[in-house]
Amino acid sequence: MGPGSVVPPLPPCAWDLPDPRGAGESEIVAVGADLEPATLVAAYRTGLFPMRIEGRLAWWSPDPRGIVPLDGFHASRSLRRSRARFEVTVDRDFAGVVAGCADPLRPHGWIDDSFVAAYGRLNGLGIAHSVEVWCEGELAGGLYGVRIGGFFAGESMFHRVTDASKVAVWATVELLRADGAALFDVQWCTDHLASLGAVAVPRDDYLDRLAAAVGSADG
Repeated sequence: MGPGSVVPPLPPCAWDLPDPRGAGESEIVAVGADLEPATLVAAYRTGLFPMRIEGRLAWWSPDPRGIVPLDGFHASRSLRRSRARFEVTVDRDFAGVVAGCADPLRPHGWIDDSFVAAYGRLNGLGIAHSVEVWCEGELAGGLYGVRIGGFFAGESMFHRVTDASKVAVWATVELLRADGAALFDVQWCTDHLASLGAVAVPRDDYLDRLAAAVGSADG
């Protein structure tokens, strides 16, 4: 995921995105704007990510925020055994991973065609990346997200084979550590992610870590 650490030149963001430090207890900081590459990059730098609510584009900043400490991943004995049957690749099938995450049969699905197109554009710019997990030549699971400097925002993951999404997270941690990244954002600390070592940190703490992590994006 190294190529995504330096953001290519983009036009200025057309929107004045609010500072999430002033959002109080609300997870939704703003509603509106668009999914253009410049908007998305500016939002991630600010500490925001997009999801729709009742069809409208909303910009979220949970408090607390879920992160996976890059030195704190927990791989159970069974997961270590399971990993041996998988092959892991990076950016081999970004579209396939996004399609797996966007499967309308998944509960609580939120990834519509506009998101598929928007993150496809980011992938073409070298800003969004996928980690694929394969089993017997078939895509078994994976995740995708956005890389800016030393920061990686995991957007969504899926699995079709048991443990495939866990292996995707594990591989992402290893890739980010090897590349000198500092922050792996997973939005919310779900029970599934907590079992892998994810923790919840206060919004202000997260935003401080984010500012430090994205500092190398234009280097």
